[in-house]
Amino acid sequence: MARRREPRRRQRGSGMPRRKPASERRDCKPSSFSPVNVVRRRARLALGKARESLAWRGARAHARETAERYNRLRAAAIHRHRSGGRDGSRRFFRHGARCCVKRLSLLVVFLSGLLPLIALAQRAPDTLSKIKAAKSITVAFSADSLPFSYLEKNNQPAGYSIDLCKRVITGIGRAIGVPALAINWVVDTVPNRIAMVASGKADLECANTTQSQSRMKDVDFSSLIFVDGGGFLVRADSTVNGFGDLAGKSIAVTTGTTTEKRVDAMLKERLINAKIVKVKDGVEGVALLESGTVAAFASDKIKLVGLAAQAKDPKVFALLAEDLSFEPYAFMLPRNDSAFRFEVNRALTQVYLSGEIDQIFAKWLGPLGRPSGLLAAMYLLNAIPE
Repeated sequence: MARRREPRRRQRGSGMPRRKPASERRDCKPSSFSPVNVVRRRARLALGKARESLAWRGARAHARETAERYNRLRAAAIHRHRSGGRDGSRRFFRHGARCCVKRLSLLVVFLSGLLPLIALAQRAPDTLSKIKAAKSITVAFSADSLPFSYLEKNNQPAGYSIDLCKRVITGIGRAIGVPALAINWVVDTVPNRIAMVASGKADLECANTTQSQSRMKDVDFSSLIFVDGGGFLVRADSTVNGFGDLAGKSIAVTTGTTTEKRVDAMLKERLINAKIVKVKDGVEGVALLESGTVAAFASDKIKLVGLAAQAKDPKVFALLAEDLSFEPYAFMLPRNDSAFRFEVNRALTQVYLSGEIDQIFAKWLGPLGRPSGLLAAMYLLNAIPE
């Protein structure tokens, strides 16, 4: 077969060298903007984006698959915990029993806190309803506490506290709609009067009873009606002129009174060695002092003055100048009966504001002079406005 003859290249002019291709020349670099390079660059960018997109999609798919696997494992663990496997029913009931026990314990604690309140509400007396139904009121008082509370010759109660108490009873009758309340007077000692009011046998106590924290455990008190101080009554011819002179001697004191505790505390505080003789009332104490059996009789000063005035010869007795204690007087009331206490205090306020208290004081304590500054301040502070 005949060989094809290639055409001859056109020769340049004579004497001129042949020009080399650009790829072979050292002084000329291939252009980056050539069509081939542009196509290559675009291909590389497209390939990179494709790889990046595939990698991102793969990462998201992997994360989604991991989350689904975690949720499946978590659900399976919860199911196993609740069912307990083969012993699921036993664990379920055991868990339920524990929950019931906890709830019952909380319920018991809650009810135990409510029980005292329920019992208190059930125990709270309703003295006003009781008085209204009976149309009478029972009042305990003292028979030997002149000038506050004592028995007259006709066996009727009288005194500063009794007059004040009668005005309180009038106010109570007006409040419950029974103006003419019958009054049942009951005379007794201090401990028995406290027990009567605490048990509900007496609705009110009117005497010279000192308001104290220890007594507040059993009864409530009205607003203050008087302030006094404890002291000692001695014989006028005695050598006892002060507390220190009581060393080695006997002191009479009424049983169950605040004075009994104050005398004992004073003797211990001042290191005085004296014998305490307990008596049932003031009459017995004055009798022992008059006979010389005891060197002193301790009680509230106003009461001692009243007892000495009732004696055959009041000049036989003398009152020591020193004060033994501070004694705030108030009426005893049933505990936890705020409605009854409110009516009692409102009646006392009306007496203090109206000026009736001046008449009562002048009637029973006039010989002692006008009310002291402390007593006048007490009247003012307890006159609570409407």
